[in-house]
Amino acid sequence: MKVQFLDLKTSYGELQREIEIEVLRSLRSGRYIGGDDVANFERSFSEYTVSSHCIGVANGLDALHLGLRALDIGVGDEVIVPSNTFIATWLAVSECGAVPIPVEPHIDTFNIDAGKIEAAITAKTKAIIPVHLYGQAVDLDPVLDIARKYNLRVLEDAAQAHGAYYKGKSIGGHGDLVAWSFYPGKNLGAFGDAGAVTTNNSTLASKIRLLQNYGSHERYINEVKGFNSRLDPIQAVVLQIKLKHLSEWNNRRRKIAARYSEELAGCGLELPFVPDWTDPVWHIYSVRHPERDLLRLELTKAGVETLIHYPIPPHLQLAYAELGYLKGTLPIAESIAESLVSLPVGPSMTEKQVDFVIEKIVETTTRLF
Repeated sequence: MKVQFLDLKTSYGELQREIEIEVLRSLRSGRYIGGDDVANFERSFSEYTVSSHCIGVANGLDALHLGLRALDIGVGDEVIVPSNTFIATWLAVSECGAVPIPVEPHIDTFNIDAGKIEAAITAKTKAIIPVHLYGQAVDLDPVLDIARKYNLRVLEDAAQAHGAYYKGKSIGGHGDLVAWSFYPGKNLGAFGDAGAVTTNNSTLASKIRLLQNYGSHERYINEVKGFNSRLDPIQAVVLQIKLKHLSEWNNRRRKIAARYSEELAGCGLELPFVPDWTDPVWHIYSVRHPERDLLRLELTKAGVETLIHYPIPPHLQLAYAELGYLKGTLPIAESIAESLVSLPVGPSMTEKQVDFVIEKIVETTTRLF
C-alpha cells in the first residue's frame, strides 16, 4: 500500500457529477467574469464564516496584499508577521513597500506568540498579521488587545483555517480583515488559484472591491490605481459545491488527527498541542522529531508520503537576504523548520490507510529510535 499526502483525485470523485453539471452550466451561461456564481459563493462563504462581507479575489496572496492596501499600508511602514509561516504572508507586506517584522511563535502551537509582539512595535508599525497556521487558531484576544492599545490594524491570514473556531466563534471576522486562500490543497480548495477577503467592516469591504477591480466601482471610472484580482466564476461554482461538504470533510480530518494523537503517543514524536480555546480543522497534522529527515526517508520507503511545512523560514530565504537575518537570529522558527514533518490527513483517507500510516510510523520509530 502507498498513502499519498493528499489525494485530490479521490476527493474530486466524490463530487464529480455535481461539479461537472454545474461547471458546464456556468460555461454555457456566457458570463465569464463576475456574475451570479461569484455573488452566490461570496454570500455563502460570508454566512459560513459569520462575517458581514466576502469579496472573492484571484488567490490567497492577493487577499493578503489587497487587505494591506485597504488598511493603507505603504512604503516605509512596518507590519508584524510570524517568523514561522508560508512566505506569502511576508510577500504581501513587501508588495505594499512595507517591511515585515518577524515575531517568534509558541513552540507548542507553532503560532505567533502574542507575548512577544509588543517588543517588536516601533513608531513605524501599522499592522499585525496573525496566521492561523496548519488550521489552528491563533490566540486572538491578546493580539487584538495589543492592536487597540497601539492603534494598529489586524489582518488575519486564514489561508489554512477554513472552518476553524476561536473560543466558540468561527474564524472570519475577529480582526479588521481576514484573508483566505482556496488553493487546491486547502480544506476548501478550488481547481486552480482563488481567494477571498472577509470582514465585518463595510468601508473596508468597499475598498477591497475597488482595489480588486482596477480601482473601479463603475466601469471606465477609476477612482484609485487598482489591480486585477477577481474570483473566476468557474472556481466560484466549484467552491460553492465544496462548501456544502466542508464541515463533513473537516470532521473527517479531526477524526484522523484524534487517532494520530492517541495511537502515536509514546513513539518519540512531539505531537501537536491543542489549547482548549481553539477547535482546529487540521489542514496539516505536523509532528516534530530530531531525526526528521531520516524518519521521512524511511516512511517514504514504507509507502507513506510526508511533507515539510516549511523547510526554510522566510527570514533565511534568498528573497529576503537584504534584511540581513543570519542563521540563529530566529531560533524557534529555525528549530521548527529543521524538525517538523507533516503526516497525511486528507479527508479522502480510508480507515485502512490511516491504520497503515500509524503502523508504519510505529514500526519505523521503534526500529530506528
